[in-house]
Amino acid sequence: MPLYPLIFHPRFVPKIWGGRKLATLLQKPLPPDQSVGESWELFDFPPGVVDPADRWISATVANGPLAGQTLHDLMLTRRDELLGDVPALPSGQFPLLVKFLDAREDLSVQVHPPRTYADAHPGAHLKTEAWYILQHDPGARLLKGLRPGVTPDAFRAAIADGTVETLIAAVPAKPGDCHFLPSGTVHALGAGILVAEVQTPSDTTFRVFDFNRLENGQPRQLHVEQALACIDFDHPSPPAQPRSHVASHFTTVTKLVDCPFFTLEKVRMTEGLDEPLPYDHPVVWMFLSGSAQLRVKNLPDPVSLLPGQTLLLPADMDAPRLQTLADSQWLEVTLPSRPPSSAA
Repeated sequence: MPLYPLIFHPRFVPKIWGGRKLATLLQKPLPPDQSVGESWELFDFPPGVVDPADRWISATVANGPLAGQTLHDLMLTRRDELLGDVPALPSGQFPLLVKFLDAREDLSVQVHPPRTYADAHPGAHLKTEAWYILQHDPGARLLKGLRPGVTPDAFRAAIADGTVETLIAAVPAKPGDCHFLPSGTVHALGAGILVAEVQTPSDTTFRVFDFNRLENGQPRQLHVEQALACIDFDHPSPPAQPRSHVASHFTTVTKLVDCPFFTLEKVRMTEGLDEPLPYDHPVVWMFLSGSAQLRVKNLPDPVSLLPGQTLLLPADMDAPRLQTLADSQWLEVTLPSRPPSSAA
């Protein structure tokens, strides 16, 4: 049977800095009495990356005839229909990780490895990401990029004396803002912020400062030498991602991030549209507001879209159509049709 719009069971990740907004604001069925920091919406990791056991950690389909199969199952058996001309990673995994993050407390000041470091260090994986701010508490801020003139020696000294935060640019949180964080950028998501996160599929994080936080009575592990080797001191601030708009009477598409690994756009559609989908490539939607449904010929019932839901639209579907039941907004993620250069 042809593929159809796929919804996956999320993977809830408890974090010392997490909270409960994923339940209260996004209606995620969180386990009770846990501080959950992340809802992994779309994920596919080979053995040993997330779980030391010899097994894949991959999202499980929640809807339709393929329910119970994993994303990795589909990568093995239906890759061409799923990806079209988008290449899989050399590991055979799906080339994207999509999450929602709830920071009840500050995340650690951290950095993710660039390709050069990852290639030279087995077990480290490149991570470039983008945050779209969904909601925040009053006064919330995030940290992003080094202040001008910060050197490796000055940064090392600040780690030692606990003043790292003074060397990083603080940015007030604002709903609707999107922050691009290429690998090598020092950053920290601030307390009270709820974001949608789109990233390359990596779980490699090097912490340099954790606000003197204790976990089980002990400071969390830091990774100072690894972080100093990964920080891009030559380009301390992430490059600007100017927004561009394409609009009609009924639809607005705003480009938020365009990088070698993914393109992130925000789509607005008015109520009452009924249109065919023009895609011949895989698309991920993170639904933000409104209500809509998708129909394909091979499914008797439409796939409903509600706030907080993530959907993977395969490259090959049978005559998909979108109907908006209310004014709707979502994030749309697309992937390049050729692999990023080795220097990216």
